[in-house]
Parts: sequence; C-alpha cells; structure tokens
Amino acid sequence: MGLKSHAAAAAAALVLGHLLTPPFSIAIDAITNTVASFVTADIGNLSFVSTAMGQPGTLTKRQSDALNAYNDAANNFRSILGQRREQINSNQRLPNLPGQALYLARNNMLSAYKDLTDALASKIGRPNKFEIPPAYFDAELEPLLDEYRKLFDLMQAPSIEAQKSETPFEDVVDLGTTIARAKGLGATDAETAGRISLGLFFAETNGNQNIGNARSNKYKGSFQTGPSEDQNGRRKWAAIRQSIATFDPTLRLRDNKEEARVGKLDHRLNHWTAVRDGLMNAHADIFPRVPAIVKTLPDPIDQMKLFELIQIIPTPTRSALITNNLVNYRVFDPTVMRYLRNNSIFAFGQADRARTSATFREILDAMWLFNPKFERALSKFDEITAR
Repeated sequence: MGLKSHAAAAAAALVLGHLLTPPFSIAIDAITNTVASFVTADIGNLSFVSTAMGQPGTLTKRQSDALNAYNDAANNFRSILGQRREQINSNQRLPNLPGQALYLARNNMLSAYKDLTDALASKIGRPNKFEIPPAYFDAELEPLLDEYRKLFDLMQAPSIEAQKSETPFEDVVDLGTTIARAKGLGATDAETAGRISLGLFFAETNGNQNIGNARSNKYKGSFQTGPSEDQNGRRKWAAIRQSIATFDPTLRLRDNKEEARVGKLDHRLNHWTAVRDGLMNAHADIFPRVPAIVKTLPDPIDQMKLFELIQIIPTPTRSALITNNLVNYRVFDPTVMRYLRNNSIFAFGQADRARTSATFREILDAMWLFNPKFERALSKFDEITAR
C-alpha cells in the first residue's frame, strides 16, 4: 500500500500501509494481553534478536560505520513500534498520520541493512517469510515486521460507517471482468482483467476491504482512492452502465442494490462502489491493451505489477504501453523516480537510491515487496475460478 503519484503524494512524504483521519483514539479489545505481552517481549530485546549486532572480528571503517548505522536504524524502528503499541494499548490519542513514522523507520532499517550487506556480504542471512531479499532484511527480525503489520491493521480499521461485502474478492473479480467485457475484450482476456483487478485490491489494501490509511488523510477505501479519483470513476461508470445491463443483468441488479445502500455516503465507504469506481478511474481504459500486455509479460505477477504502476506513475506507464518496447522503456524524470521510491521501489540502500533512471523491466523486478500480495491474489483467484 503506497502513496499515489498525484500532487498530494509529494507533500505526503514518502506501501505497506495507507489512510487515516486526524488524531483519534483506537480501542484494542480484540488484542489480548497475552498477545501484547508476547509482541512486547519480541521487540524489546533487539540486541538479542538481531544477528547483525554481533561484531565479526576486525572491520574496516566503512563496515563499522554501516554496522553502527544499521543498529541505530533497527533500534529506532523498534522504539517507534513500542511507542505506537503503548499508545494503542493505553487508548491514547494518536498523532495525525500515525503510520508515517513507522513506515519511514521501517524503510530506514531496510536501507541501512542493504548498506551493511553491501559493505559486509557475510551479513546476508537466511530467507525470510516476507520474501524480502536477504540482502535487505535480517530474518531474525521477523517479529518486528509482524508487529508493524498488526499496528497498521489497527490504525487502518474501517470506519463505523463502512459497508462491507460478504464476497469481497468475488466482487473485485466480477467487476474487473465485466468492465473488461464492456471495453470489448473476449472471455479469456476479460478473465485476465478480473485476475489483475484482484491483484490491485491486494496491492492497495492487502485484501482488506474499506480500510482507512495511516499515512494519508486523502486516500481510503478498498482501492485507496482520493475524492477526485472516486468522482471520476463514478462518471466513467455512468457512461457504460447501461451497456453492461445487456450482457450481465445480474451485475446490474447488484450495482443498483449497492447504489441504494450507499446513498449519499462517500462511495469509498462501500466496498462494491469503491472497487467499481477505482477500476473505472484508472484501469478500465487500459483493459483493451490486456492481450498485448499478456503477450509481452506472460507472468501474471508482472501483469499485476504493471497495472499497479498505473496507480503510482500513470503517465510514464501509459507512454511505455504505446511503444513497441515496453520492458526497455526507460524513465529519467527525477519526479517519477521519487514517486517510485515513495512506494518502496528503489527505496532501500544508497546504491538503489542513487539511481537516476530505470527501465520498466528493472522497475518490475524492483517491486519485490509486492510479490507476496500478488501471490495471495493469484491463490484467491484460483479458488474463485475453481468454484
């Protein structure tokens, strides 16, 4: 879940978490004291947990500096995690954008570890359950990222007005598939569009419907859209809505029901309308290119990554799509590179952050933090199609 590339993104500062309203207190009745104590114990003794803390004999100045910087970054991440946990456990009022400091501290830790492993390759350890490349993350610190995710789940809980769906994943696939059919795709390509749509849902929210955003006051909902994006999607939906009734009357009836249900509320508070309008805003116009995209990028995860880039860097992605050499299309614009880094792409370590350009193939490969989300989306899609 990362900030978008719109004008607000630059002001919002530097995805794994998205939106929230100004300061409020959060109840944590669902978290037991046992779990809270276990987490506190896990994150409270970083020097015991982290293998990078040990001093491996004589180090050069560069290696020593990198080790100290990493230890400081890891300790700072642990400290901010503990601070947020204490605030939530004691039902304190949280600061505005309470996830931003966590996000930056996590990124600083990953960056410092990459600098450390660049200076001292022996620090590259075992694989980790988050599928982060071992050169960027010490697997012994998995409990810290577990706590990070738990805190974001609490801080981004849906509002009390949110209207959930009992079939959130099926809704995304149905809407993506039907919109693609309305855009002229055949059955097979429309199914691919439905699968890509489900990937976007996981990329934006980890598959959680109606969530807020702990790093922005603008974006929220099942597709993490802003007010203008939602309005644009609603207008585009109105333009094709009648045609959909001719080949999918069941979906049209469901849409009528959800429109009546949401009424005058913000459409982003209803899972169905949030997904529908999000897809129509940014992705429906790209669906006709699905056959060519599949031919160029046969890997389903690459296809999902490309559509997620429509969220992050829409203009260069659209430009790349109309060329005959998508994967080798290179971006040079410093603003575009900044938007990528704001979304955890080329964001970690001095070497990555020093890049001044990248091809789309390099960008897709650098989107490794999205891989577990897209893998979950593929698994869920297979479950749905099997039924």
